[in-house]
Amino acid sequence: MGSIVSFIQEGGPFMYPIGLVLALGLAIAVERWVFLARAKSQNLKAFDVMLPFIKKGQFESLIKMADSSEAPIARIIGAGAGRLQTSHDRDEIAYAMEEGVMEALPRLEKRTAYLATLANIATLLGLLGTIMGLIAAFTAVANADPSDKASLLSASISVAMNTTAFGLIAAIPLLLCHALLQTKTTEIVDSLEMAGVKFLNNVKG
Repeated sequence: MGSIVSFIQEGGPFMYPIGLVLALGLAIAVERWVFLARAKSQNLKAFDVMLPFIKKGQFESLIKMADSSEAPIARIIGAGAGRLQTSHDRDEIAYAMEEGVMEALPRLEKRTAYLATLANIATLLGLLGTIMGLIAAFTAVANADPSDKASLLSASISVAMNTTAFGLIAAIPLLLCHALLQTKTTEIVDSLEMAGVKFLNNVKG
């Protein structure tokens, strides 16, 4: 713990905004992961409940269930069931459910893109901190005793590089979280589309 504190203190003032960016990014990642895990669980449970009604053709019951459910998949199936009551055209039913997928997508992708942006900001802050540190180091060396210049410059550069290292330490996990959340979001969207296909196949079958 002492070495970590020393690392941060030696890195200069830019270490603190990088730490803030990392903390913000991790908070967003945790919130999004919990939201997506909850959405996936809700979708599975809702579709298991709705499937018997789909097979029996009880579309009014499906619409009522969709109105009372928070699961995105329920609203999509409900949209298809509602359109089925006015039209038996397969394309129109599919369009109605596709509209439901498009409505659900912004909620699933919300704030995930911030992680990539925050990762870039952390990297750039690290580079900026290093450049500012090097400028200060060369300025100090210019006025130093010639015999001390080499050791002073070496120590100053080592400290200045801390911000670049910390920027990368912050950016790498944020990019990893971004990739994992995108993958999880894609899986949920694919499951929504698959549920729509199953609905159409059961209705038309």
